[in-house]
Amino acid sequence: MRRSVLSLLAATTALTLAFAAPTRAAEDAVVIPAPAMDASPATGIQTAVIAGGCFWGVQGVFQHTAGVVNAVSGYAGGTKATADYETVSTGRTGHAESVEIKFDPKKISYGKILQIYFSVAHDPTQLNRQGPDTGTQYRSAIFTTSDEQKKVAEAYIAQLNSAKVFSKPIVTKVSALEGFYPAEAYHQDYLTLHPNQPYIAFNDIPKVENLKKLFADNYIEKPTLVSASKATN
Repeated sequence: MRRSVLSLLAATTALTLAFAAPTRAAEDAVVIPAPAMDASPATGIQTAVIAGGCFWGVQGVFQHTAGVVNAVSGYAGGTKATADYETVSTGRTGHAESVEIKFDPKKISYGKILQIYFSVAHDPTQLNRQGPDTGTQYRSAIFTTSDEQKKVAEAYIAQLNSAKVFSKPIVTKVSALEGFYPAEAYHQDYLTLHPNQPYIAFNDIPKVENLKKLFADNYIEKPTLVSASKATN
């Protein structure tokens, strides 16, 4: 679905500038409780890697989240040799479109990141798809970087399923991170660079709006961009 979006981007840019953005998706976030178990207090920048459909929207949500130092779109679940957009898009590489989140645990906890992930960043009850995108590369997955992250994620999924906050069971898979590979440059900061692009306006801008509405204390207006991070390094 998004492959055609990318190829038609140049053609649609003029149209989206000339006309108002399309009606946005009536995408309702799900209000969910905070995790009963969270990671222990820590110092230093921590890493979380999550997958929830198209990485454009997931990256955009966490770029507007306070305490996030950097959020990079990329690929996890497969090998480095096949970690490119064209190959991953076949759905045969084992990769999921993912986002690597570097965060300051003194400002936001791992559990809070998971709460935002399950509540506004994607629908964790959709199996091997997310919205208009289908295939294993769009699956819901958490790639953990420690045993503690694994315990927190699995406990939270069990908590949410037990509370029946979603109409269907959560299908998110939890597995250890074996490697994260950043996506091509044109995928980075995509939501910020193309807010009126039809796919973004319809599917992803509502996620950021839901973040602002439901997690006001964690929302920042100015996004933390990959391009800005590179400029300061």
